[in-house]
Amino acid sequence: MPKNKKASDQVLLEDITKYIIPASLQYSPNGKLLAFHALRSDVEKNCYRKDVYLIKDGKTVQMTYSIDAGFLFFDDNATMILSRKAEDEKPMTTTLFKLDVNGGEAKPWITLPFILRQMKKVSDGIYAAVGMIDANDPDFYLDSDEVKKEKAEKKEKDKDYTVVDEVPYWFNGAGFTNKLRSALFIVDVRNGLDVKRITAPQFSVSSITCDGTTVYYTGNVFERSETMYEKLYAYDTDTKKTTTLFGKDEYSFGKLFVLDGQLYAEASDMKKYGCNETRNICKISKNKVETVYVPEVSLYTSVAGDTVHGGGEGFYCDGKAFITLATVEDHNAVYSFDKDMNLTVVWEKPGMAGFIAVSDKKIAMCYQDWNHVGEIYEMDRDGSHFKKITSLNDKALEGKYIAKPKALKYTSHGESLKGWVLLPDNFDKEKKYPAVFDIHGGPRAVYGETFFHEMQLWAAKGYIVFFTNIRGSDGRGDAFADIRDQYGYVDYDNLMDFTDAVLKKYPCIDESRICETGGSYGGFMTNWIITHTDRFCCAASQRSISNWISMSFISDIGNFFGPDQCGGNGLFGDANTEKLWDHSPLKYAENCKTPTLFIHSDQDYRCPLPEGMQMMQALAVRNIETRMVIFHGENHELSRSGKPQHRLRRLQEITDWFEAHAKA
Repeated sequence: MPKNKKASDQVLLEDITKYIIPASLQYSPNGKLLAFHALRSDVEKNCYRKDVYLIKDGKTVQMTYSIDAGFLFFDDNATMILSRKAEDEKPMTTTLFKLDVNGGEAKPWITLPFILRQMKKVSDGIYAAVGMIDANDPDFYLDSDEVKKEKAEKKEKDKDYTVVDEVPYWFNGAGFTNKLRSALFIVDVRNGLDVKRITAPQFSVSSITCDGTTVYYTGNVFERSETMYEKLYAYDTDTKKTTTLFGKDEYSFGKLFVLDGQLYAEASDMKKYGCNETRNICKISKNKVETVYVPEVSLYTSVAGDTVHGGGEGFYCDGKAFITLATVEDHNAVYSFDKDMNLTVVWEKPGMAGFIAVSDKKIAMCYQDWNHVGEIYEMDRDGSHFKKITSLNDKALEGKYIAKPKALKYTSHGESLKGWVLLPDNFDKEKKYPAVFDIHGGPRAVYGETFFHEMQLWAAKGYIVFFTNIRGSDGRGDAFADIRDQYGYVDYDNLMDFTDAVLKKYPCIDESRICETGGSYGGFMTNWIITHTDRFCCAASQRSISNWISMSFISDIGNFFGPDQCGGNGLFGDANTEKLWDHSPLKYAENCKTPTLFIHSDQDYRCPLPEGMQMMQALAVRNIETRMVIFHGENHELSRSGKPQHRLRRLQEITDWFEAHAKA
């Protein structure tokens, strides 16, 4: 790489708004077409726009340009179903459009009388849809336009009030959700539009799959306090009857699929490893859940990144094989199971796979490695002939220096662990460098050899950046990931041991100029670090937890996640309170000496705003240099899918904080 590169040859902060993010990847029924939509940042309007793409004969064609539409599914080999906001769309409805794969304008198809969350084709003219309803008014979708208007006007009058009487009453990314339920509907368009709600008003659907005329679904009745367990049902669209397949509160169910005529579900009783326990693959029969495969790793992707947030399916079943993404160590793989649950590792590479699509002959995925942002790749079903088939982001990084992750193995608590180091362009081991230590969230997530914009930005600004996977991370099984009642102990030791290993390997790092940051669990660890050591010159704590007691009573997952992760048996009693407080960074705030920036969002209901406020205030009253930036209208996903201007401001705030303390 030539010396004295221009600034334009480095990764810039604003580049994060130039990446095109693919999502919702699917093959046509005959496997000849591959469709997806992609998100583009509109910085001026501070939003994202969606465009639909079609891949045919190896060529990528943009199908929509100005209608801001998302791709849902193929209705047949020649028709795509899109979801978009219509100009005259009424509240609490979803307008769907049809788009011919041969071109032309998207044409209005149907308007569903609810907010659509998911839709699958059952048979010609019949669809299973999951939509949002109000449990207090579950048949709103049947009301006349006049009645709907009256209710909308009453709701407008009451907009200054929110009444809650259940837990959780809000959910990250969805706002206040009191009495909102995800209901199963059958949509019949054979003779006009006929919509029928299948589930009870208080029932909330978790997952669905279709096989023949049957819709299988999981969920449970939610009254006063949501349960962690689901039940399993089958609805026959011909007989219009519902059958209870498993009606006990014993399992948390995940993916549903039908393989060789047999229904399977991922299921966990959460008894051995708590709420983060990996679900087993189970065979489902009437009132029976039989474990047939116990995964050694998670059968989904948990590799962390900040450039793939569009979403899509991580698994597929065509009756012949169950094909799923898996997280192995620090990267993703594609696993295939036959009807006897024999496992074949179809594909495995360093980097990150976001989602997959499968046809009779091909597997496609969104994939990115260390020096590329996510693109669509395709391979044969046996994993051969893996190749990149889109070029959405080639220009965004063209000619720029991308720091290659350099692996660094170390030992902590007798375990072999691994991390990586990014070196600035024109690295000179004789010079002294500032550094940034970045800690992932989860804790059950992993860092890997994949492009990470914020880290590349800091490397471009002359920092040595280092990151690692410690105890609690995913990819190495439940026993490794289980740090219940160890938060702030074994994980903290792992992080400090890694820091020591990096400094030993790279003595060119100025130990007085090391910055530290992390979000979510990484934010918790940042709060813990600043209250247990002053070895870092500054810190940036993002969407953090400071007090497990308060978090457990206000977070959308707090009532079960807090006690579970802190080793308590519940929320109440002195013993449980002591557990929660012992693992709370706020307890140790009087020890903090580190200048700390706090980044939080006022609609983050996962790690709610008071968690950052408590810690910031504890530092401020002790005259520790601190600053808090609160993003209005954002949630826990600010760094990944927040509004473009907000993502820019967040990263600018953190970078400026580092610059002020590490380069002053």
